[in-house]
Amino acid sequence: MGLSVLLAILNISFGQPAQLMIKGYGKDLHLEHKVSPKEGLFSIGRTYNVHPKAIAAYNKLDMAKGLTVGQLIQIPLTDTNFSQASNKGTPIYYTVGAKETLQKVSNLNNNVPLENVREWNKLTKDDLAAGKKLIVGFLVTGENAVAALAPKKENKETIGNPPPAEKKTEPDKVVTKNESSKEDKKTEQDKPVGKNDPAKENKKAEQDKIVAKDEQVNENKKTGPVNVRPPVTATAQIAAQGYFKTDFDQQVRLSPVSKTETVTSGIFKMNSTPREVKYYLLADRVLPGTIVRVINPDNNIAIYAKVLGEMSGIRQNQGLDIRISNTAAASLGINETDKFIVQINY
Repeated sequence: MGLSVLLAILNISFGQPAQLMIKGYGKDLHLEHKVSPKEGLFSIGRTYNVHPKAIAAYNKLDMAKGLTVGQLIQIPLTDTNFSQASNKGTPIYYTVGAKETLQKVSNLNNNVPLENVREWNKLTKDDLAAGKKLIVGFLVTGENAVAALAPKKENKETIGNPPPAEKKTEPDKVVTKNESSKEDKKTEQDKPVGKNDPAKENKKAEQDKIVAKDEQVNENKKTGPVNVRPPVTATAQIAAQGYFKTDFDQQVRLSPVSKTETVTSGIFKMNSTPREVKYYLLADRVLPGTIVRVINPDNNIAIYAKVLGEMSGIRQNQGLDIRISNTAAASLGINETDKFIVQINY
């Protein structure tokens, strides 16, 4: 009896942390989980309401092999287990970085609505202190996750012996309740989305026009060199993401994104024309030819750059993690020529 209690305590200590801390940025968000004794992909999947195959693919794991105690694995946050529309579930926190505004926190966390962040965290002002932990969404789990991960509807009705029937009847009732509540939630959520989409698109179009005018006025006032390529409207941003975006999409289909980092970058110059849309990158420990998504966290603009080679062993590169081409920096809206912060994933 004492041994079982001890094992239960040990299992809790290895399980979910008291506070779930979000990792990644944009739409590529995830949690980190430390594997406890006797845990596998299926039990972890039930805990976080994620299919074990999705966890394996996200971490490039072999489903046939077991996990190691203490191993850190990433849990993808998707529409099935992550909500930023309501406060139902387990809170997920983000640690505010230096000089980050509430808008920047929103940009880095899938554009979570500012009013939701204010309400969840009871904020009376938008000034944020570095190191502050903010709720940016909720982990949605429950008994319906167990039913979704281990569907055995056909076997439940055919098993009639008393011992297994006792084990199967309770999940049957839970699944029925959860399916009905899940459909009710779905219908409630579907209605506002359909009504709000046109209004959001109209507001977005108006904002794009205002931003375009403001940036044009600012560029006219400049006396120095003007960045010709920073994206302004949503359409211009997509067009300026670069020649290698299609290659990145194909690369992700073959091998899901597994690395997300915030790095210090510099610039290297390449001979290019004003219409150049091929962006390049120098980085250590990244296979040449890899396509990397580079994001400026100050404006959430992204471009896609191809790795040309390494940059180690050169004194001028000390203090830098990567270098991006001058055309890539211009498209990201970066004016600094020495060092600046960007986020990369591949």
